[in-house]
Amino acid sequence: MELTVVVSVFNEAAVLPAFLERARRALDGLGADAELLVVDDGSTDGGGAVVAAAAAADPRVRLLTLSRNFGHEAAMIAGIDHARGAAVACMDGDLQHPPEELPRLLAAHRAGADVVMMIRTDSEALSPGRRLLSRLFYWLLGVLAPAGLEPNASDFFLVSRRVAAVLRADYRERVRFLRGYVQVVGFRKVSLPYRAARRAHGRSRYSLAALLELSLHAILGFSNLPLRLGVLVAGLTAGLGAVVGAYSLVMRWLGDPPSGYTTIVVLLCFLFAVQFLLTGVIGEYVGHVFAEVKRRPLYLVDEAPPAGRSPDAP
Repeated sequence: MELTVVVSVFNEAAVLPAFLERARRALDGLGADAELLVVDDGSTDGGGAVVAAAAAADPRVRLLTLSRNFGHEAAMIAGIDHARGAAVACMDGDLQHPPEELPRLLAAHRAGADVVMMIRTDSEALSPGRRLLSRLFYWLLGVLAPAGLEPNASDFFLVSRRVAAVLRADYRERVRFLRGYVQVVGFRKVSLPYRAARRAHGRSRYSLAALLELSLHAILGFSNLPLRLGVLVAGLTAGLGAVVGAYSLVMRWLGDPPSGYTTIVVLLCFLFAVQFLLTGVIGEYVGHVFAEVKRRPLYLVDEAPPAGRSPDAP
């Protein structure tokens, strides 16, 4: 089998019939032996039954059901683990990732690319505020983690057999940023632009808090620069102390010294804020280490499709 298309879904029953129809048409146009592996990430709206019916009618469609909702990234890892294709493409099932782009991904892979990233050039789905936050996130990630991460890269990508094998064997972090891992494994990478459409139904499950959490995981997973903030802030604080001291001496010489109480309160508030900030940063890193040390499973399978696991999967 040349290609497995992995799709993570969670409570997408309303849009699944349209997605499955478009995805199967896209598979028809690939000119390749391919399958569609849908990972049901603990849906409660009957979406699994919709996929099961499609799988009964089309042997190219397979359903992998997780025991509960483990999150989008864990579901994609589960799909990669159970893929049978020599190449694996990952995408969302809400039609923001157009299935009609699959021939472009496969063509780039056939031309020699081990990693094919789909780069969002414009999105009808993002509000101006979300678009601004996205730009800010990728700028900050580029500053803190100079590892060659491309702005506006999405969870719509294709990896070759050897990259999929690396993801199965080595990139098993409990706190993940999969689109980042795919970009830093090396090998030959190609980026293709695409236009993200609006969600066909409902609203995004990624709230602002969830997006901020994902951003935090990405930054902490790719950079230890925040841990060095202590040294930087220590220098800034020393400089501020010198400025306040010089200001106090000058004002005393001029006969109008600043209030000692006010100066002390301001400096104490500033120093405590810095101390708590650095403690919080260290706590986040410790929390990530704790999650890795526990070695809990990334996901648990409720029902697996027959003859599903790749020989490269652990």
